[in-house]
Amino acid sequence: MTSYIQAHVQTGSDGPDQWGDNMVIIADCKRVIQLEFYLGSKRDRRLSLAKINLLIKILMQFRRALTKEIKLIEQPRMNADKRRSA
Repeated sequence: MTSYIQAHVQTGSDGPDQWGDNMVIIADCKRVIQLEFYLGSKRDRRLSLAKINLLIKILMQFRRALTKEIKLIEQPRMNADKRRSA
């Protein structure tokens, strides 16, 4: 199984569809999660928007932390490579 991310917002043929399937699917090797974003009521729409905003915020924080960790891991290797070539 391959890793993938899929996002889908359903719009009806006559315009917006508050009852449609709106979801984000995230899969990696053995696991698949499906996040649903229900738009049936004004409250649901507000909560769905808050949920995707929080997810994006957390993923951006994770990306920054992961980038920092990668740099720290590779830094000693870069210094060792410089010493060998000198």
